[in-house]
Amino acid sequence: MAGAGRDAPPRPAEQEYRLSVCSKLCYAIGGAPNQVAGSAAAFFLQIYLLDIAHITPFHASLVLFIGRASGAVTDPVAGFFISKSRWTKIGRLMPWMLACTPFTVVSYFFMWYLPPFVAGRVAWYLTFYCLFQALTTLFQVPYSALTMFLSTDQKERDSATAYHPYALTSDRAIPFCKGLQLTMKHGPYVKLTASFLLISTAVQLEQSNFVLFCTHAADLHNHFQYLVVTILVSAAVSIPFWQKILQRFGKKCAACGISWMIPFAVMLVTIPDLILAYFVAFVSGLSIAASLLLPWSMLPDVVDNFRLQNPHRKGHETIFYSSYVFFTKMSTGIGLGISAAGLEFTGYKPGICKQSSDVILTLKILIGAVPAILIIVGLFILLFYPITEESRKETKLALEVLRRNHKSTENLDEHGEDTLV
Repeated sequence: MAGAGRDAPPRPAEQEYRLSVCSKLCYAIGGAPNQVAGSAAAFFLQIYLLDIAHITPFHASLVLFIGRASGAVTDPVAGFFISKSRWTKIGRLMPWMLACTPFTVVSYFFMWYLPPFVAGRVAWYLTFYCLFQALTTLFQVPYSALTMFLSTDQKERDSATAYHPYALTSDRAIPFCKGLQLTMKHGPYVKLTASFLLISTAVQLEQSNFVLFCTHAADLHNHFQYLVVTILVSAAVSIPFWQKILQRFGKKCAACGISWMIPFAVMLVTIPDLILAYFVAFVSGLSIAASLLLPWSMLPDVVDNFRLQNPHRKGHETIFYSSYVFFTKMSTGIGLGISAAGLEFTGYKPGICKQSSDVILTLKILIGAVPAILIIVGLFILLFYPITEESRKETKLALEVLRRNHKSTENLDEHGEDTLV
């Protein structure tokens, strides 16, 4: 399948490719290592910095925030250069993914390496976490934008995104700064980004503080690794379930599944029972899967909507994806920095077995109350997201008309006929 293997140049309108299961699996496998590394960092980096590297919560907050901020700043920069890239034999996006992968592996290894010196450990982890975040961004932006080039069919793109986690010929490429300005004025994009900015921050807080909570606030330190595995397995196996839900009931309806973690997380905070903890981990995995799948499934719809309103522009795909990742990384970085600073303020002592009651209360708030509030507000904003299943169908039909009209114009031009009416 020529169109799914790489980000191929635009093709005729009527050639809407059906993606094979093999193509979707190949797309998913390509992004799996990056997702696994990101999940490991989300769950374990904070407790590693505190209890293994023995750096203070304040310095850990600096590492987490600055690292995330560096990845966020890299997003629009990556989007700018990728949008200016030329087509190669393996596409426009693939060279970026291939080039950054070996450096990402090296930075990830040293991010978990415990250096023999103590005085410079903060600088060590800050350097390699920043490098890891920046390099994963250089991979994630083109990889995510590749969804738009897999197929012109919306259901096929949604399906490919579910295995993960189009291009129209037009008159001229949109300048990056102009495209960013238009992006920030596009209503559906602003509402989608604002909603998942809060939801992503809630999920990141839940992930990064879960192991700390199990270790110091719930007396589950002998089970936290199994609980994390339960979360990850639940998230992975539930992706097809969420794909069916969003196809049958719509994406906005499927987003309600993100809220499932709220009552169970509150129950775990109030009743730290082992069996309940495993049930909470399972339900949290379901919610995390929905929170990861939906924004990447909804962004292509936003791009289609923008494309319909700006029919003579192209090259805007990476602008949408890079700016979205910028805002979500910035928000999660701020959230992680504040949570780690909160532990410092309440007297967290790295490496000790018994933390103070203030630290335990802080961990309960970071696991229960704060994510609940952020998710509720995020879902409330999503209520005003204007793209429905009906409007998606209307957009698809309108884009098909644009493709046919453009194809007719090309055919007339090729035969030397006057295209002006």
